[in-house]
Amino acid sequence: MRRSTRLFEIIQILRAAGAPVTAEALAARLEVSVRTVYRDIAELQAQRTPIEGEAGIGYVMRRGYDLPPLNFDAEEVEALWVGLSLLARTGDSHLQRAANRICQKIDALHCPADWLQVAPWGAPADDPEKGCVSIAHYREAIRAERKIRITYEDGEGERTARVVRPLALIYHIECTMLAGWCELRNGFRHFRTDRIWSSECTEESFSGQSRSLRDLWQEQQNTETLVESV
Repeated sequence: MRRSTRLFEIIQILRAAGAPVTAEALAARLEVSVRTVYRDIAELQAQRTPIEGEAGIGYVMRRGYDLPPLNFDAEEVEALWVGLSLLARTGDSHLQRAANRICQKIDALHCPADWLQVAPWGAPADDPEKGCVSIAHYREAIRAERKIRITYEDGEGERTARVVRPLALIYHIECTMLAGWCELRNGFRHFRTDRIWSSECTEESFSGQSRSLRDLWQEQQNTETLVESV
């Protein structure tokens, strides 16, 4: 195994581990000596890879560390380019900017695939200057398991105030839907994000409930057609 491959494998092992991994365990996985593992860890730390720990105790990777794209063949690069370009059609401006950053990283390692063009038509952009609520706001609330208070306008133009436990985002070509548990209707509902006129996170958390609620929601979707909230 080449050293570069071994360093990559150490990062992958630590990222996937739920507890500190000892040098001995790493050495056994990689079929190298413990001394070699110590040198590799020191090299990764010198490269500012966020590995913490020490010999005799074990090593952990700080959460949130991501690797740059590596070892993609030409067709994989083209698939990534098309997939990332399709994010422009979701209306999620934050994801679109993240996709652009990834494309730049891919271009730095491979020849650009900008000859693959994706039509930009799709959901309207979530531009706050036009009064839209950023879709990133809902993603943050989902990750934090935080209830949100929204003002929603249905297809008939009627507005209602809701408190929602946000659970998932469904990206369609023409719109993005927020799925959640609606406390007003006491059930799962789906909201077009372009019809949410205001949204704010509350101080109320539903920590620990999102996984089971998503499972129940998914079971419901297997037997019902996805419909907009009423």
